[in-house]
Amino acid sequence: MLETQQAVPSPAAAPRSDSWRIVAAAMFACGWGGNQFTPLLLMYRRLGGYSALSVDAFLGAYVVGLVPGLLLAGPVSDRRGRRPVLVAGAVASAVASLVLCFGGQSAWAIYAGRLITGVAVGTAMSVGSSWVKELSTGADGGLAARRAALCQTAGFALGAGVAGALAQWGPWPMVTPYVVHLLLAVVIPVLLLRVPETRPPLPRATGSARDLLAALVSDLRVPAPARRRFRLVILPMAPWVFGSAGLAYAVMPQLVGFRVGHWGLAYATGLTVLTLGVGVAVQPVAKRLHGEEGARTGRAPVAAMAVMLLGAVLCAANALLLSPWLAAAAAVALGAGYGIAMVSGLQEIQRMAGADDLAGLTGVYYALAYSGFLLPTVLATLAGWLSYPVMLTVVAVVALICLGLVVNGVRVAAAAVPARR
Repeated sequence: MLETQQAVPSPAAAPRSDSWRIVAAAMFACGWGGNQFTPLLLMYRRLGGYSALSVDAFLGAYVVGLVPGLLLAGPVSDRRGRRPVLVAGAVASAVASLVLCFGGQSAWAIYAGRLITGVAVGTAMSVGSSWVKELSTGADGGLAARRAALCQTAGFALGAGVAGALAQWGPWPMVTPYVVHLLLAVVIPVLLLRVPETRPPLPRATGSARDLLAALVSDLRVPAPARRRFRLVILPMAPWVFGSAGLAYAVMPQLVGFRVGHWGLAYATGLTVLTLGVGVAVQPVAKRLHGEEGARTGRAPVAAMAVMLLGAVLCAANALLLSPWLAAAAAVALGAGYGIAMVSGLQEIQRMAGADDLAGLTGVYYALAYSGFLLPTVLATLAGWLSYPVMLTVVAVVALICLGLVVNGVRVAAAAVPARR
């Protein structure tokens, strides 16, 4: 890392105990914008005339946008401050809804809007999670992780719920959902200007661009004492965080949509809200499974993967039965796995990271988690050669393998990993 960047920032004024709420509101708004699109997939197929592969590719564009947001925004905020980076992410979220509002008839406009949305959500998740932790004065790391996960998930759920309801029953279904989010998001950048900065900008580096890039990359490295646990426990679990979400509210509604007729949008919205609502509800369970601050029992990752496996098996069975009720049961299981994995993964990362690389390592975790959201696109691409019962059975087998890896990883990496201070 550049020597000029190792200087310790001057202490910032002690933040108000409730300052984290505004940052949480930004995460909520960006999460709303990120997931409002998901229940609208059926609408774009029916009203826009897009194919199943096209609408799943729109989800893929979102994940592509997430990568720079997750991996670059965090390290940049470690050096230039949390506030300017998250303000930029909040502005991008509003711009994305503006593009989608007027671009529903153009695939390229939708790709662009979803790409910008991904950048905004990635920025909010990596920078916002770190800022919430730093502003949660007097709170343990577990509480900070739960605050960040709760606000982000609540945004995902309400964004999907409101957008789906407006598309099903409101006027101008391809416009109104985005207008609502735009009105919500436009005030967030102004509110963020009032939040105390916890990472004052470091002195600007005098080295070359190559040195600066190397310094940014170094913030994305897992600390040496934690690498074994990260590789054996976090790595096989993280993609299932949003892989489960993709199965529950992107794949299942399209498989059983013909069974619910003109209620398809409302049904897809209900599955999305059900999945994420269960994810919120199980977070206290995730806390108890994870143990007290500093404990490394490994129960939470194992429980998360066990419930993920149950959800994947239900999805595979429903590929044959095509039951809306069984899809709802699968959504409950996958939502529970999502909630446990999200919270326990964040707690693990916050214990592994030091103050100088917290946002960068949080971005790495979220990038791995969001890689699972490409699953619907992969399945739609392979659907020309393989049936969904076959593909979802393979997905269930992969979930079983990952559960085995996590169980073995917890056993091998049982020794406590010292947190970096």
